[in-house]
This record gives sequence, structure tokens and C-alpha cells, in this order.
Amino acid sequence: MPSTDSHTLPPRAAPGNAERGAAIQKVTLVAILTNATLAIGQVIVGLFANAFSLVADATHTLSDLVTDIMVLLAARSGAEPADKNHPYGHGRIETVASLALGVVLLGVGLGFLWSSGLRLQSTGQLPALHPAALVMAIFTLAAKEGLFRFTLRAARRLKAPVLEANAWHARSDAASSLVVAAGIGGSLAGYTFLEPLAAAVVGFLIAHMGVRLAWRAVRELIDTGLPEEELDRLRTTISETPGVAGLHDLRTRRMADKVLCDAHVRVDPRITVSEGHRVSDAVYFRVRAAHPDVQEVLVHIDAEDDGDLQVVPPGPLPGRQQVAELVREIIGADGPAPLRVQIHYLGDRLEVEVLLPACPRSDLDALKRRATDRIDQDPIYRSIDFYTRIAP
Repeated sequence: MPSTDSHTLPPRAAPGNAERGAAIQKVTLVAILTNATLAIGQVIVGLFANAFSLVADATHTLSDLVTDIMVLLAARSGAEPADKNHPYGHGRIETVASLALGVVLLGVGLGFLWSSGLRLQSTGQLPALHPAALVMAIFTLAAKEGLFRFTLRAARRLKAPVLEANAWHARSDAASSLVVAAGIGGSLAGYTFLEPLAAAVVGFLIAHMGVRLAWRAVRELIDTGLPEEELDRLRTTISETPGVAGLHDLRTRRMADKVLCDAHVRVDPRITVSEGHRVSDAVYFRVRAAHPDVQEVLVHIDAEDDGDLQVVPPGPLPGRQQVAELVREIIGADGPAPLRVQIHYLGDRLEVEVLLPACPRSDLDALKRRATDRIDQDPIYRSIDFYTRIAP
């Protein structure tokens, strides 16, 4: 049975959305400056020390600048407020960027696995290196690990998946620097097999992280709902709202750092539309207060639990015009005009309440008898009751 009313509050901008976007941009700018500085240092020291692996790692570092710029653009676009073409905001831009970074991580991991296999076949051909290359590799490793921890803390504080993806990308760079340091150290100590072996292990870890991040982004893009324990908390919050008589069809989905939610809420079928609207407002604000991640709530007001009923379009039951004509027929052409006619669509039958101006009790009783006779002829009406404001 279709519900009698549905309500949602206008979309509201997430609190601190602009500040969050600015914070993500600041963290990303730190990453850009760090990667640029390290890349220049790696190229200079690598050429000086004949450490071609260090130069290759510098190329890897330069590639991070591209992903950093992607994150910067995603943060700026994702922080833009909702508009006509994007009524829910631009948060999915962050999701797409997270997916792209996950794919990049997967590619980097597979690349390490491939190159480590090739190096294991030519461990005796590594060139003699200058110790300065090891110093630069260790310094790069420390800087990348520091950048990873700094970015990851910011990502969790800001609840920014795209920033977390970039943090793990920085960890992949630290891992590559570890591989370079191990390779250079192994070459200096005579254990040339350490570099390809470490590259294989780190490559697997990076590829695994890339798959994880990409899969999480895909789940968000296909509107995967919240875990069951979080849904239970939402159900409790809604069900305990005053005026709520029942709840069904609770649905959720994520968009970057926020959760979108919609629910069918059952209320007393005989309350007014304005009271039902007030109940939906109460549900909205209680959910927002108890669940900060939920920033959009659509509340659909139902007069009865229609969750298990087959949805049928309006038509089988008479509409207001037909009911008004029936009431007018029962009252008669010479009778008073109704002040208000309330119709309750409950199940597959109707209940009608008619408020009349002041009239004699005998006239009111006569109308009730006529209504009873009419109901006997048309059982689709459960009841037709007449009331008057002032008894004579």
C-alpha cells in the first residue's frame, strides 16, 4: 500500500566541508614539496655515486607528484558545495581518485615483483656503488616513512579515503626506498641477492594494499550499505524517536566521508500531515546528532507497515473527489457543507471522518444511519463517521 506522506529536509552542506577540503590540500602540498625535494636529491646523488637504482627510485618519486596533483584536484573538487547537477555534492570525486590510486599501487607492486624476478637472474651484474648512495637511500626511506605517518594521521582525522590512499602510496615509496637501501647495502657488503628478494616481498605487500583500496572504492561506487552493527545502531536511534511506531526499508550508502540514509517510518495513521512532518524532522535531527557520519537523511512517512505488501499504484481505491461526492450524496443537496473531510487509507479499505457545522443531534443520527446503509452497499468503506463541533 503506498504511504500517505513522504518528507525530506532540503540538502544541507556538511559542517566543516570547506575546512576539510582545505586541510586535505595542505597535507597534499606537503607531500608534493617532499617528493620534489627527494627526487632532485636522488637524481644528483644517484648520478654521482653510479647508483642507477637510486635514479630509478627518483623516477618513481617523480611519478608520485602526478598522483599528489590528482589528490589535490580531487580535494578541491570534492569540497565544492552541492549544485544543480550534483545535488548530493562532489564527494564521489574523492572515491574515483581513491580507485585510481589503488590501481596505481597495484601496478607498482606488480612492477616490483617483475623487476625482482629479473634481478634474481642477474645478481652478479650489479655495479660497484659509492657509499653516498646508501646514505641518500636511508635518508629517502626515513623521509618517505615520515610522510606516510603524517599523511595517514591526517587522513584518519579528516576521514578522507583519498588521502589515506595517498598515504599508502607514500608507504610504497618508502618500501621502494627500502629495497634500494637493501640493494645498495647488499652490494657494498657483497650480498647482492638481498635487493631482489626484498623487492619481491614489498611488491606483494604493495599490490595487496592496492587491491584493498581499489575494492573499497568500488564498493562505495556501487552503493554498498553500512555494516549490520551500524545499521542496528541507526534502527535503535530512529525507533526510539517519539512518534515513531515502526521502521522498515532502512537503506544506507557511503559518499567519501559521509553516509546517506533513507528510511520508511510508520506513524499513527490518524495524526495530521503536519504532525507526521514534525515526526520526520525529529528523526532527521536525532540521527544527525547520534551519527555524525550520516549527513543526509530521507524520511518517508508511512501510515502503516507496507514493507511486505506489493506496491500498487493509486487507482483501485477511490480518490478524494470520489469520496467527497459520496459524502455530499449522503448529506443531501439541502444539507450543510462539510467543514473538513479526512480520509484514512488503511490496508485495502477507507475510513472517512466528516466534520460538519453545528446541527441538531437528530440530523446527525440520520446521517450516520444513511452512512451505514451506504457502507453495506460498498464494503470498500470500513466506516464513514460524521461529527459536529457544537451540539445544540
